[in-house]
Amino acid sequence: MMYGGGGWWRFLSADEDQKKPVLDRGLLARVFSYARPYWLSMIGVLVAITFISLVELIPPLLYRDLFDNVIPNRDFGRLNLLGVAMIAIPIISNLVGVGERYLSAKMGEGIIFDLRQTMYDHLQQMSLRFFTHTKSGEIISRFNSDVVGAQSAITGTLPSIVTNAVTLLTTLAVMLSIEWRLTLLSIAVLPLFLLPARRVGHLLRSIRREAMEYNADMSSMIGETLSINGALLVKTFGRLRQELKRFRETNAHVRDIGVRRAMVGRWFFMGLGISSTIGVAMVYWVGGNLVLNDAITAGTIVAFVAYLGRLYGPISSLSTVGVEFVTSMVSFERVFDYLDKEIEIADKPDATVLEEVRGAVRFENVSFNYLEGNEKLGIKLAQPNGDFHKKADEDTDEKKNGKDAVFVPTPTRSMALQDLNFEIEAGKLAALVGPSGAGKTTITYLLPRLYDPTEGRILLDDHDLRDMTQESLAQQIGMVTQETYLFHDTVRANLLYAKPDATDDELEAAALAANIYDFIASLPEGLDTLVGERGYRLSGGEKQRLAIARVILKDPRILILDEATSHLDSQSEALIQAALEPLMEGRTSLVIAHRLSTILAADKILVLEQGKLAEQGTHDELLVKGGLYANLFETQFRYDPERV
Repeated sequence: MMYGGGGWWRFLSADEDQKKPVLDRGLLARVFSYARPYWLSMIGVLVAITFISLVELIPPLLYRDLFDNVIPNRDFGRLNLLGVAMIAIPIISNLVGVGERYLSAKMGEGIIFDLRQTMYDHLQQMSLRFFTHTKSGEIISRFNSDVVGAQSAITGTLPSIVTNAVTLLTTLAVMLSIEWRLTLLSIAVLPLFLLPARRVGHLLRSIRREAMEYNADMSSMIGETLSINGALLVKTFGRLRQELKRFRETNAHVRDIGVRRAMVGRWFFMGLGISSTIGVAMVYWVGGNLVLNDAITAGTIVAFVAYLGRLYGPISSLSTVGVEFVTSMVSFERVFDYLDKEIEIADKPDATVLEEVRGAVRFENVSFNYLEGNEKLGIKLAQPNGDFHKKADEDTDEKKNGKDAVFVPTPTRSMALQDLNFEIEAGKLAALVGPSGAGKTTITYLLPRLYDPTEGRILLDDHDLRDMTQESLAQQIGMVTQETYLFHDTVRANLLYAKPDATDDELEAAALAANIYDFIASLPEGLDTLVGERGYRLSGGEKQRLAIARVILKDPRILILDEATSHLDSQSEALIQAALEPLMEGRTSLVIAHRLSTILAADKILVLEQGKLAEQGTHDELLVKGGLYANLFETQFRYDPERV
């Protein structure tokens, strides 16, 4: 895009047809609702701003007195008083300004603290569906870029609006009292300030939103490709050149939108500067004629020119602040967009707290559709023949209305589970068996209520899971998955995540039970050794055993295991299997089985196919039926009893 030649008006017309943003009262009321707890600080800020504005009206009057009285009359005593006043006024004004800045910063930072805390609390309550469809970089961008943008509105833009408005009104009042003709002349140039402001505000608002989206894309790309998993994937597939190109394209978008925003602002400020110059020149020309005709004194012109700075400065700032305020509302809209996402799985008002749990589990007519809750979270399906990555970047209605739509490819099967009915007795082991995509993992997500069934219900000790508090349910369930997640912290901190008040003796006992005590003891700093990002300083087997120790420390009544150990060496696998056996003893266990030994030990085998329960029973019972399980046994388990 060309930035010169046709002037800034032609440049601004590039977005003339874009939908104009609406700053509705509801949004403003919602923003200011966060300021209510800080009303005392707000009043203090307003009082300080008014005081400063009134005090700073005095110096131009002193200048006029200097030229009209002190110098013609050679009054040295009055000159000394004027000198003291000229020094004292800025000192007093700045001291009050320090107090005003403290109060405004305290209020602004408090509001942003509340906003960030509210968003974190809300997102922590979101279902697993939200996180499987949202890039982590996008979430981080909301907490960083968007909240910082909202912060600038609270701590900078809003106080600036009040300051400049008070300054403008008080200055106009004094100017009218001094010389009404020059005052009218001074405000004649106001249309030159005000006319571009609205147009620029709309344009910068759209540019701001676009810039935020590009920055979120860049954050996501950095988070994905510069994480340990991402870097490993890039290197092992030799995709460095392609990733560099992809990042360069996104980075170029960020650069170009930054240049565009800077140029819009530069043209705008140039127009304001020219308007101010015209106003000052007119006052000097007309005022000079009035002085030559003895209509006013020279001191009046000096005072008037001083007041012009206090008149045009606030006008320019208010024009700019208006633009900044409109664009800053984009940050609030993006934050509120997350806060408005419905919490898919929430506790009932009268939800009960689990106290003593036997561990009997029953699925009654349970069906689950992964697409059921997508609309609530703004998740759209891409067209079957379309590029959903490209479609997500298009100028959709959701983006125009301040919402971010997430596009996912159309799945091959919407019903992950259909009409499941089975029961696991308390303290028994149930093994889930079936082809890939049969719905085994979905069942393990439904039991701890990471999702809720689309139809039917799941009972724990004859109580519907939806009637219990999620926190108390989580305390009764322990999960060990294929992909163990560890925080970038010490071994001790990762273990204590299960039981923060655990003693060293309890940590030692859990480590011994998980067959990882000797390994921890061999580390340079023992329990205080850092495990690295996602635990990548540990081997796969070490991470799995640490995860088992963490679950042992939690001591849950129900255990969910994805018993995948085929990617581990035989020694690590043996250690993990040895740790799992005592862990499952006496607990209700639901295991996605990959080993024949686990299947043979199961009290019940649940055989899944295409989301349906094809068969259930013991190993011998299912072999006699000669159905799907018998086929799976012959093809997957029979000839490799130690590992599959």
